[in-house]
Amino acid sequence: MPGYLVNMSVMVTCAHGGQAKPTAPNPRVKVMGQPVPMSAPPFVISGCPMAIPPPAGPGPTPCLTATFLPPTMTLRVKSMGQPLLCQTSMTGPAITTPPSPPAPLLPISNPGQQRVRAM
Repeated sequence: MPGYLVNMSVMVTCAHGGQAKPTAPNPRVKVMGQPVPMSAPPFVISGCPMAIPPPAGPGPTPCLTATFLPPTMTLRVKSMGQPLLCQTSMTGPAITTPPSPPAPLLPISNPGQQRVRAM
């Protein structure tokens, strides 16, 4: 799906409301003066409220990281042999740690830029 490429200032949340941030900038591609994130390394999630405190027992734990699945990445645009992430990638499924069913990550603002689109 076509969409705007995201850069390192993208604002993303996990399905429970935690803030997800990219961890690895691409050293070769910049959009609007900021590097785009690499697609393989996970996004780090902070502030995920998904937890059940004791004494209710061991329950769901907060999301810590999220990795996007390949079908949600760009098909035609690659850098360093890896596909890039675009705005439509953020609405596709992602695998979170600790393991949970694939859940969508949703952008809460813009992709960080609105000039460069990719497929």
